[in-house]
Amino acid sequence: MKHRTLRRVLAPALSSALLVSGAAFAAEGGDFEWPRLLVIGTAGTSSASFASTNGWTPVLQKQTGSVVRAVPEDNEAMRYRRLTDRRDLNISSVSAAEMRFQIEGIGGYAATKPASMRVLWHHNDTPWGFVVSGDSKLKSLEDLKDGGYRVAKGMFSPPMIAAATQALPAFIGLSEEEAESKINYIPASSYAENCRSVVEGKADVAYCAPVSSVLSEMEGAPGGIRWLPLSHENKEGWEGYLSYRPMLVPTKIELGVSTARGVDGATSNFVYTVTTDADEDFVYHMAKWIHESYDDYKSNHPMAARMSLEQFRAYLDRTPLPIHEGTVKYLREIGAWSEEDDVWNEQAKAKMDHWVQARQAALQEANKNGVKVDFENQAFLDIQDKHTQDLEGFRSRL
Repeated sequence: MKHRTLRRVLAPALSSALLVSGAAFAAEGGDFEWPRLLVIGTAGTSSASFASTNGWTPVLQKQTGSVVRAVPEDNEAMRYRRLTDRRDLNISSVSAAEMRFQIEGIGGYAATKPASMRVLWHHNDTPWGFVVSGDSKLKSLEDLKDGGYRVAKGMFSPPMIAAATQALPAFIGLSEEEAESKINYIPASSYAENCRSVVEGKADVAYCAPVSSVLSEMEGAPGGIRWLPLSHENKEGWEGYLSYRPMLVPTKIELGVSTARGVDGATSNFVYTVTTDADEDFVYHMAKWIHESYDDYKSNHPMAARMSLEQFRAYLDRTPLPIHEGTVKYLREIGAWSEEDDVWNEQAKAKMDHWVQARQAALQEANKNGVKVDFENQAFLDIQDKHTQDLEGFRSRL
């Protein structure tokens, strides 16, 4: 098996922090060696992404000798840049919904450098819903149509913005324009601020994941919290909701704080992702370790228990995102990858390539013509739309 140095794995943009760590993938006696420093990016310290990653990284460090760090980065766009551009993250935990925004250049990602990525492994199937304070006058999401209510708007994440300003209005039968006139959107600069806004009296509704530690804190606040269901009986509403959040899956919430369990909500799968050019040997051994050491870390956090091969295999049956060759190699070895998987994965890789190439062409045209590359510059957005309008978007394979 061929082994590479960490510099070759992470390409010319290798960060100074990793340079200090020294050679990482040197071959010794033909055996694979883990990197001296392995950095996994997650959402902020209040997220289940950070907590669950901290549940397995100490086990990996103890078993491999690698110094493993879970680095919280609550700004989704910055975490994307750190993985794909700055290259000071080896792996990033990201929701499939966020990854779609990154690939297709939606919202704030329009001005970011397009980059090809691959899924390394399934992280968790995070439930999401709309939360209110325990004493809120709101009994259902449809009550928002009465007007005058405040909805938290997570400015740190384009999918969070879409959930509040597009998907939610569509679910209750309001256009974006009608929602603007009836709903007051309250900006939040972080995930924790977004969720806490309902118990702090800053907003009436917030879009949150009940598995987050901040929700446990909120559940214990004076008056507590309640959840407004995304009713599965509202078929028309769900059609509208999924038109803006196509990577989600309707679900009855089974994980997280007690107030959310049994409530109709949505599932957003989080994945551990790497750049497409990540070293195949590293990804292979990482996938192998996640699977073979599952029993050693699964009880360290409820979300770590969602990293089983069974959960990953179920996710592979509906994901539209391409899987890294190192992971494919391992899954094929253990009989968990089929020829049918090769077909859809090749299609997913081609789709990824088409989006990256189209967005690169848009950036080149904008720079050539002196058009400012900015997600708020309509002239640039028109150029991007011209290059991407014929491309099929990413959507869960239901």
